[in-house]
Amino acid sequence: MSLAITLADIQAARSTLRDVILATPVVPAARLSAELGASIYYKAENTQHSGSFKIRGAYNTIAHLSPAERALGVIAPSAGNHAQGVALAAQLTGVRAVIVMPVRAPLTKVVATRRLGAEVVLHGDGFDDAVAHARVLAQQHGYTYLHAFDHPRVIAGQGTIGLELAEALPNLRTLVVPIGGGGLISGIAVALRALLPDIRIIGVQAAGCAPVPGSLLAGSPVACATARTIADGIAVKRPGELTLPIINALVDEVVTVEEDEIVLAIAHVVQNSRLVVEGAGAAGVAAMLSGKVRLRPGEIAATVLCGGNIDANLLARVLETAMVRQGRYLLLRTSVEDRPGGLARLVNSVAEAGASVMDLLHRRAMWRVPVDMAGVELALEVRDEAHAQAVIDYLATRGYTCERGGVGEWPV
Repeated sequence: MSLAITLADIQAARSTLRDVILATPVVPAARLSAELGASIYYKAENTQHSGSFKIRGAYNTIAHLSPAERALGVIAPSAGNHAQGVALAAQLTGVRAVIVMPVRAPLTKVVATRRLGAEVVLHGDGFDDAVAHARVLAQQHGYTYLHAFDHPRVIAGQGTIGLELAEALPNLRTLVVPIGGGGLISGIAVALRALLPDIRIIGVQAAGCAPVPGSLLAGSPVACATARTIADGIAVKRPGELTLPIINALVDEVVTVEEDEIVLAIAHVVQNSRLVVEGAGAAGVAAMLSGKVRLRPGEIAATVLCGGNIDANLLARVLETAMVRQGRYLLLRTSVEDRPGGLARLVNSVAEAGASVMDLLHRRAMWRVPVDMAGVELALEVRDEAHAQAVIDYLATRGYTCERGGVGEWPV
């Protein structure tokens, strides 16, 4: 079967991009390797210009526009990272860029896109709404439409990552790649199948937006109904007409990861490798941590940290949520005598147990406690799960009956 691009297309793209992009580092993931018993590496595209791999495909496309097309400008729909890639590529080539982004696109990505000189139009609830509006504007104004993933030059540009991986890790045996529309994994797969034919390539989608498995079964792109995931960079409801056949031909397996698994993966990378990644960038790590991708003992494996453009407030919430799941935060409800010194004795007991009070809520009539008692809710920072249990046990010896709270209490 003839595919949309070849190794030669990717090598040509590399020549176009040579003085434009960073050859991003391949970083050993020491903690993940120790946990899983393999030699795992991160291809740190989160350190790329504009914070993701998207500059590769965007610049490779814009660089080949005709003078007439450059004069009219380009337009692109984006959930965020493609926006910044196109905006930067347009800035570098002196071309006007209009970017259509969903209304709920992360503010960090909207602001960054505008700073790169692009005009941002906010429209629709998701990526597919942005696509439809961008096509209308392209017809009205004569802009050249730049697809985020379903274009040969875009796919070839993203495929240059595969060339860099093959050079950095010639014994690479398993590669895990996040999938949105499929441009990234398609380009990488074409490059690596030619250079490392025995490699195992596994794609990852967020369970909240995973159209690729169903599309592969159907034999053609099929849209999923919703796109609800923290991994907004891969929240694409329908894979591409060009990318799906490449995935079908060259990718060994596609798995999905849950939101909790993505949250823990973001935190794992930040805490252990000191690299900031967004939800999409952590999807491959999530697949390995959760056991969705199993590695053989000692094998050389890698995943692409495809983006690092995460809103600071969201990152803070993710890290806090992860710390609760890791047993670093302990939520307790108990009661104290409703008289002077009652609350102080509880707080002192917490300190004696080696925990730190992060937050405290003190209530009387709101809770069903005797009239001479007051209810207290505590958020404590502890070292780990073993320490959390030790704190609970210690408080019991001091006369406090504690009810533990935490994840899963609130309906969503």
